[in-house]
Amino acid sequence: MARLRLGPLLRYVDGSTATVWVEADRPCAAEVRCADGARGTARTFQIAGHHYALIPVTGLTPGTETAYEVRLGEQDGTVVWPLPDSAFPASTIRTPSATGDEELRVTFGSCRWAAPPSDEHDPVGPDALDTLAARISAAPGTERPDVLLLLGDQVYADQTSKATQRWLAARRNLADPPGPQVADYEEYTHLYYESWLDPEVRWLLSTVPSCMIFDDHDVIDDWNTSAAWLAEMRATPWWRERVLSGLMSYWVHQHLGNLRPDELESDDVYAAVRAAPDGTDTLRAFAAAADADATATRWSYRRDFGRVRLLMVDTRAARVLEEGKRAMLDADEARWLREQALEGDCDHLLIGTSLPWLLPHLIHDAEGWNAALCRGERGARWARFGEDLRRRSDLEHWAAFPASFEALTALIAEAGSGATAPATVCVLSGDVHHAYVAEPSWPTDDAPTSRVLQLTCSPVHNSIPASIRLGFRFGWSRAGRALGRRFARHAEVTQAGIDWRRTGGPWFGNQLMTLTLRGRTAHLRLDQARARRGGDVRLETADSRKLS
Repeated sequence: MARLRLGPLLRYVDGSTATVWVEADRPCAAEVRCADGARGTARTFQIAGHHYALIPVTGLTPGTETAYEVRLGEQDGTVVWPLPDSAFPASTIRTPSATGDEELRVTFGSCRWAAPPSDEHDPVGPDALDTLAARISAAPGTERPDVLLLLGDQVYADQTSKATQRWLAARRNLADPPGPQVADYEEYTHLYYESWLDPEVRWLLSTVPSCMIFDDHDVIDDWNTSAAWLAEMRATPWWRERVLSGLMSYWVHQHLGNLRPDELESDDVYAAVRAAPDGTDTLRAFAAAADADATATRWSYRRDFGRVRLLMVDTRAARVLEEGKRAMLDADEARWLREQALEGDCDHLLIGTSLPWLLPHLIHDAEGWNAALCRGERGARWARFGEDLRRRSDLEHWAAFPASFEALTALIAEAGSGATAPATVCVLSGDVHHAYVAEPSWPTDDAPTSRVLQLTCSPVHNSIPASIRLGFRFGWSRAGRALGRRFARHAEVTQAGIDWRRTGGPWFGNQLMTLTLRGRTAHLRLDQARARRGGDVRLETADSRKLS
């Protein structure tokens, strides 16, 4: 009898269709049956001894909510979800109405270490995702997100928990590289089990649709920082297996569910993997091609929620790293982003990029200064110093790719201008372990008509050392801004064509942001997970504001 190893995850949902992702313990048929009669089936495909299915559900009714169950096995199969004696409400699929004019709640954040078992002390405080799940499950009829955006570092391949390190030590000698970091596909699957088998998170992901994109820790800290970094890693014996396993596991666990059903049907790799008795070699060849050539695949994608457009942008694998030609996105990726941002009209344009576009001014100027040094603007000695500093200080955000920063700025201004411009253009980001709202301003003649905002929220569950708090507070200060200008003058860096100011934050803690969108109105709320006396944990609103 087939059993459920991981999932279900509710991924794509529109008015009449959905996709549900599962992992079974053996080859089998997987089926989703909904209480309203909608259903879908798929056979599992095999990767490295694991068996997965992405089940397309059809026949859903727009504007309704229906409970569903998952069955594994031939013919009627065996019900494997909901779990027997589950304390959680039924998992449901909630579809938008045919008119698409209802309220849309988009909850987002990034950087989540897996929560420890409930009987262990959590050294970094309550998990915001766990806490959100507990709030929704306790009152299932109340407000909940319509979609959850996970903006990177869903798993930490390079910073494993003590429990994972014990599991790794039973497989291999941790004295050998890469030590307590994950080394291969099997070890990546353990990270996903640790993260997604958390009972609260498992239930949440089964009932709230999700969109995901990777950041560096999904592979390794500072992934694709520079050409010199990449050359050094490629000369490291364990690196190739690590990066291929990272891309393969991301494709299986995250990327497939990001795609619309019609995109899945036309995806050659997905078709080849499903057609093969064992798709491991096919997927490995795909990952090798993606690693060797950034233009070989596109991890970025678009999702539409009525008149709200979401563009999730890959800011890691799509980079051009050659000094003098550095770009956050290769030419094809940049062209795709431009086409999607400018195609037709929408009420709100959301650009999901794990790395913030607008940073504290000191950090922005320091990254531009560092990029100039690494290009050789101050000579070879400064270039060597710049490369070392870039790696030590994580100077690799949009500001560290100045041409890409300017191109994104120009695109946002263009998308936000004209008679059919959206009410808001919001850049949604994480990575930097604090939350803030920043608002840019352009010269009067170039100013867009949309309200443009950088909305940054992290971590969902991670450490926030005092040094980070002090550093970011100083980075936003007047003194920090003045120091940043001195960096810029040293490298003769041209100042950005826009200015910006922080209008909210900085907030520190395990947290999530929620955008509530209806028509051309937008509202933002920041919730933080806080522990109270007696062990009670809850999400508390730290900020709430109208955006449009």
